[in-house]
Amino acid sequence: MPTTEPAQPPSPSSPPWPTAFRALVERRHTLILQGPMGRFFSDLATLLLQQGQHVTKVHFNGGDQLFWRHPGALRFTDRPEALGPWLRALMQRQRIDAVVLFGQMRPVHCVARAVAGELGVGIFVFEEGYLRPHYVTIERRGVNALSRLPRTASFYAERPQPRPPTPQPTTQNIRRTALIAAAYGIASVVMRPCYPHQQHHRSLHPIAEPLRWARSFLRHLHYRVSEHGLDTRLTSPALSKRWFLVPLQVQSDSQIVHHSPYTSIEAFITDVMDSFAEHAPDETGLVIKHHPMDRAYSDYRRHIAQEARRLQIAHRVVYLHDQHLPTLLDHARGVITINSTVGLQALHHGAPVITLGESVYSVPGLVHSGPLAAFWRDPGEVDHALYVRFRRHLIAHTQLNASFYAQAPALQTRPTHPHHPVRTTRHADLTTERPVVTHRRAAGT
Repeated sequence: MPTTEPAQPPSPSSPPWPTAFRALVERRHTLILQGPMGRFFSDLATLLLQQGQHVTKVHFNGGDQLFWRHPGALRFTDRPEALGPWLRALMQRQRIDAVVLFGQMRPVHCVARAVAGELGVGIFVFEEGYLRPHYVTIERRGVNALSRLPRTASFYAERPQPRPPTPQPTTQNIRRTALIAAAYGIASVVMRPCYPHQQHHRSLHPIAEPLRWARSFLRHLHYRVSEHGLDTRLTSPALSKRWFLVPLQVQSDSQIVHHSPYTSIEAFITDVMDSFAEHAPDETGLVIKHHPMDRAYSDYRRHIAQEARRLQIAHRVVYLHDQHLPTLLDHARGVITINSTVGLQALHHGAPVITLGESVYSVPGLVHSGPLAAFWRDPGEVDHALYVRFRRHLIAHTQLNASFYAQAPALQTRPTHPHHPVRTTRHADLTTERPVVTHRRAAGT
């Protein structure tokens, strides 16, 4: 599908913003829905206000409200079936011309995207960065499998991009992220009476969630001991480039639920191990790596061991957790993924990739386009020139130098759009309109 973004990025004198973000900044009245846990959407609103925009925010639970730093937000407290008509009336009444959200497949956002599409309102979707660790993603209409980025190698070959600026570090770390998640969950439970019909895509239980993350920490300590020296063995001259890497994704990832042929991570593991046992050369191994953010929730050791015994390949299969991913990618013969962004990291490290689900980078010539059975025998080589052009296009049009859970350097750049003069009283730009009955106004936090 052809892109609707400009073929060339802004001039070097312009702010280092991708074209999708620039298009958002140029709107006049933005409706912000549910964001990532933390202050990112609140900081985004500050920037938009300083650009002269009007901003309206809707909270769906106490966690949303906790991290918002502006007055005049609206609470949606009705039943889910009332959301569509309520949003339609809100967008029409306030002449909204942009909707901003994080997590395009969350139930409230599926409704919002449908309403915005019917009304011709621009949709801007944030998601974790395609290129990590110093970026987050913003695209118009949709991300990942719903992205409108072209999927043909010829498009990128014909449109070279200049070298992007070096991103500033965001200092993101998993401890800070866990604390933000805990605070969000606690606020959602404490303020549940204010949002009696709240929906969320995962558990926010104030006791169960901290206990899960405590378990994650204990598992991390255990793996540091039990897997000590494993990375050294896998990267030794005797084993380097003689094994395939399978990076697992989070079980509840919408990329799996909505954009893959698998109903679970276990089903994916079984499919890959079946194919490996039947088609991979006997001298090769299979390394399955657990996702660090899923350590608190899942453990596939028993399932992998059971499948390995059934297929009689236990001596060829390794299941690991916390080894340094870039180092593993440097020594992998190839990478098999559903649609994880680890696939892009693998290409960066020169490791051939095959995707078994829908992905923004599933470009024939960039990733293996044949069946998995053929990949084991001949994974091919990475077209580095194509990868560089693809990566530069991603940065120019979709990657914002920021973290959702730490620093956001790109939000500190605040040039004024010529049509939107900066206003000195930023809070006056936030809507203070009272919502319809049963949708009470939120107090500033």
